Amino acid sequence: MDSNLSSTVAAKMHILVVNDDGPPSQQSSPYVHSLVKTLQDAGHVVSVCLPHTQRSWIGKAHMIGQTLKPTYFRPGTLHKDDGTTHPRPLPPGSEEQEEWVLVDGTPASCVQIGLYHYFQDRGPIDLVVSGPNYGRNSTAVFGLSSGTVGGALEAAVCKRKAIALSYAFLSRNHDPEIIAGASALSLQLIEYLYKNWADDVDLYTINVPLIEQVETKKVMWTKMLQNYWGPGSCFEEVEDDSSDVEAEEEKIRKGEGGEQPDSDSKRDDDKRRHGHKHFKWAPRFTDVYKSVEEAGPGNDGWIVKEGYTSVTPLKANFQHAAAAIEGELKLPSRNVSSLKGPSLCEKSPHMYALIDYEDAYVQPLILEAFKKRLPASSYTLITSINDLPSPSTPFLQIGAYESLPFEHMMAYPQTSMVNAYIIRKALIRKHYLSATAYNWIAKNPTSILATNTKPSCDFELDYAEFLDDALVEAWELQASFQKNEGKEPEEREWWILKPGMSDRGQGIRLFSTEEELQSIFEEWEADAPDSEDDQDEEDEEDENESAEAITGTSVPKKDEGEDNYIVTSHLRHFIAQPYIHPPLLLPHNQHKFHIRTYVLASAFLRIHVYRPMLALFASSPYVPPHLSSDLSAHLTNTCLQPTVSNGSVQAFWDLPLEKEKLEGIFGQIYEVTGEVFEAAARGMMVHFQTMPNAFEVFGVDFLVDEAGTAWLLEVNAFPDFRQTGEELRGLVRGLWEGVVEEVVGKFFGIKTKDEGVKGDGEMVLVRELDLGRR
Repeated sequence: MDSNLSSTVAAKMHILVVNDDGPPSQQSSPYVHSLVKTLQDAGHVVSVCLPHTQRSWIGKAHMIGQTLKPTYFRPGTLHKDDGTTHPRPLPPGSEEQEEWVLVDGTPASCVQIGLYHYFQDRGPIDLVVSGPNYGRNSTAVFGLSSGTVGGALEAAVCKRKAIALSYAFLSRNHDPEIIAGASALSLQLIEYLYKNWADDVDLYTINVPLIEQVETKKVMWTKMLQNYWGPGSCFEEVEDDSSDVEAEEEKIRKGEGGEQPDSDSKRDDDKRRHGHKHFKWAPRFTDVYKSVEEAGPGNDGWIVKEGYTSVTPLKANFQHAAAAIEGELKLPSRNVSSLKGPSLCEKSPHMYALIDYEDAYVQPLILEAFKKRLPASSYTLITSINDLPSPSTPFLQIGAYESLPFEHMMAYPQTSMVNAYIIRKALIRKHYLSATAYNWIAKNPTSILATNTKPSCDFELDYAEFLDDALVEAWELQASFQKNEGKEPEEREWWILKPGMSDRGQGIRLFSTEEELQSIFEEWEADAPDSEDDQDEEDEEDENESAEAITGTSVPKKDEGEDNYIVTSHLRHFIAQPYIHPPLLLPHNQHKFHIRTYVLASAFLRIHVYRPMLALFASSPYVPPHLSSDLSAHLTNTCLQPTVSNGSVQAFWDLPLEKEKLEGIFGQIYEVTGEVFEAAARGMMVHFQTMPNAFEVFGVDFLVDEAGTAWLLEVNAFPDFRQTGEELRGLVRGLWEGVVEEVVGKFFGIKTKDEGVKGDGEMVLVRELDLGRR
């Protein structure tokens, strides 16, 4: 998988370094000092426990019956063999140079001693790094014998995160710059893997090729090639065993990359009994390289041969971890100077966030909320879900509904979250919302919905001539028409007509008689273009003109910017509601207004009301519906106004009303919101399906009448935040800070910062339900 990550800041770790090559030596262990220094320079605490001498090819072994004796190594100059070994450690309080522990044991023994017998004063060890090995440890033949891998395995069975690190050299000319590049890349990989550790992984084995500019080369997820020795022995018969062990190890390494003579080329055909012989380890690297060539691309051996770095997730039982993935692993750019993070040994949760709201007004406000409420080290911004290091990596996407990866979030409910429920028609479709309230009131007649929602009639209509048939079951509407017969307009009950799936105030009309309703539809049809005359016009233009004619609302072409037209298929469903008259008007502002409440729904189901609310005013002073057909006095949708200015949007709590009255209105909104969401969740489960790893911000609209009753108007998904305007941008920012605090931080286990800042307590929990879903 392609994992493209932006720059991150790593948390400081306490890292135990072991190896199988022993202390720094240009002959046998030329890389460990460089790695340790690189880790230290990055701000990590590094403790070192190494075998006192070469222990390659020993696997995960321990020396039975041997009493291990430590000595103490004080490293000297990088890339020079001027470090010194001492029988006793530095005295307490000494300010001399650092000191490593050397043990006359195996890499696995160094892990045990390093974990449990030294370095306790530095805090718990977060990670064990075994290596860098002097040579590659790719393929099963090398990996099963490797003391480097064995050290990581020992750490894994001690329930510690562990990484086996090997440098695949192509030349014994130990170029400091090339080694430094490998160490820098290793640092990035170590930090990255630690922060994104897959649940099923016990250890990772990494092979870094020692080539120029290795940091710019690909890093690939791989599996370990299952290979075997060819026929013949890996031991060579010798006359005696008096040679130096490290010198022999150096000779073996020189064979890496070239061919070793097969030891079975010489055969003793004498029919003797057991002859006294000595045997020297002489592995035949040609068997390994041949198996790599024959296996083809993709395995760890092939990746290293091609000059790339391999990363292989493993279990501590020589099996590949289930989390192993394929493809390239792209690491973040690194800025060591900006390294910051939690205190030593603190393991901070981390997630990846794709934030693309597709709205220039709200996008920066969301990013500002994240920056203000989350530690910088707790999240990484990415631009595509394909940038995730693995599918199970903690992931949040905030974006337009159509762009959300619902399949991914359903496949990974524990680690992924999106900003919308898949199905919520019970709330956001006007005719469904009406049914939600009606059904809930029928079962719960004392519900506040009975007093704060208007009964509605919904019907379907294709052509005006069929209106009579469409209204057959609209009993409340038919009864109102009969009641209004013979009355003067000011005495009638007035209704408001809304297309069931339109938004931005499109297609809304007022009427009080069936004749007026009939004329509305006839007017739309009269204005509609003749389809025969428009056969040669583009489909897009046809669609826009049809919508414009039917709704009576100007519809911009797509290249004019706003997508605020509605398609013809949305117009078949209509809803009629009693018109709320007279509305509450302010003492010195006779413009009608409605209240926009932002509601946060999350999981299974928690409902928060954002206490800072908006009052959205009509563009013209209010007049009763019978006196004026000018909708500008009746519609409070700011999207129908040229600009959001001149007091058309105000903060609710700043309205010139008594505090007691404001609190009374908010109390009703509090109760109605909780009730309608519960009604949808419990009574309309097919049409409102909550999910544990989803949240959504809704815009819920209320209209207060002259008597002070807050009537529920509608529930909007993905509300238009731009109607808030520039002066009240902080209100929207505070809303998203509440989202981060109440949902994002809690879901991903991230402790938010700046507790007690403005915004805390403004998300009011109005309902918390247990719907029995797990």
